[in-house]
Amino acid sequence: MTLMKSLMGAAATVALTAGAALADPALIFDLGGKFDKSFNEAAHNGASRWAEETGGTYREIEMQSEAQREQALRRFAEAGSNPIITMGFGMADPLSAVASDYPDTTFVVIDVTWLDAPNVRQVGFAEHEGSYLVGMMAAMASESGTVGFIGGMDVPLIRHFGCGYAQGAKAVNPDINVVANMTGTTPAAWNDPVKGSELTKAQISQGADVVYAAAGGTGVGVLQTAADEGILSIGVDSNQNHLHPGKVLTSMLKRVDVAVFEAMSAGDNVETGVFTMGLAQDGVGVAMDDNNAALVSDDMKAAVDKARQDIIDGNVSVVSYYENDSCPALQF
Repeated sequence: MTLMKSLMGAAATVALTAGAALADPALIFDLGGKFDKSFNEAAHNGASRWAEETGGTYREIEMQSEAQREQALRRFAEAGSNPIITMGFGMADPLSAVASDYPDTTFVVIDVTWLDAPNVRQVGFAEHEGSYLVGMMAAMASESGTVGFIGGMDVPLIRHFGCGYAQGAKAVNPDINVVANMTGTTPAAWNDPVKGSELTKAQISQGADVVYAAAGGTGVGVLQTAADEGILSIGVDSNQNHLHPGKVLTSMLKRVDVAVFEAMSAGDNVETGVFTMGLAQDGVGVAMDDNNAALVSDDMKAAVDKARQDIIDGNVSVVSYYENDSCPALQF
């Protein structure tokens, strides 16, 4: 049986198991918990797959506060974990402070691509490309001519999602109305399903009949309320179609699970540097399965398949929020 060793609490120590190799990898989840059904859970799924396929073990921590970020990095490094995989842009500053102190340890960070650190693998995703595709689907499914976007914490990363979504929707219907809200400006915005529900109801009152949630655990409240109120929703990161079969139009897949699985599989030999996973690398995409089959028409599938290939081939350019620090297609 695979054993996952944990690092828990602000004054925690690493729990080791007799006979376990010191080079076990470690996984540091972002705030919101590993079972957020979205970003963190995708990482958990990748790590679980690695453990099941290899019989290996790994250590993990679900952080409870910002203060634990640097502490967790140092404790895992001191315990000999390698690689140490971290989730979210909030790890950028702690990694900058810690990585150089452990030059023989390889760190992996998801959603950070701007560090100057030779022993860090930095993995980013072309979220705007995948969001463009689900934006097209939202516009094709909408009967009201209004679709919604609900983000988690108001940061450039989440605006990047929203920007791609709006461009995809307007590629289908230039006159479509895209309404957008962010849940908050602190990390608590990732785990507030009640606020997600409130924002969904507000967007419904503005006419939205399809709502895309890019909000971590907050999105659970968005998808639930959309189902309850009789409109369609779009999940994010993990495949969330199964949460409300026949009510979730699709999910924008962000293959965090693949990034974590590949890093753990590489072990001490994981390659460092900056890597971006987009449509061409199957790093983002749309979820199609039995749970949303009745919602996705043949025309919708054909349009998405064509747009995907056009983006890969360079025939369609999706504007990046990062490059412009603004989004002509959507005002936040």
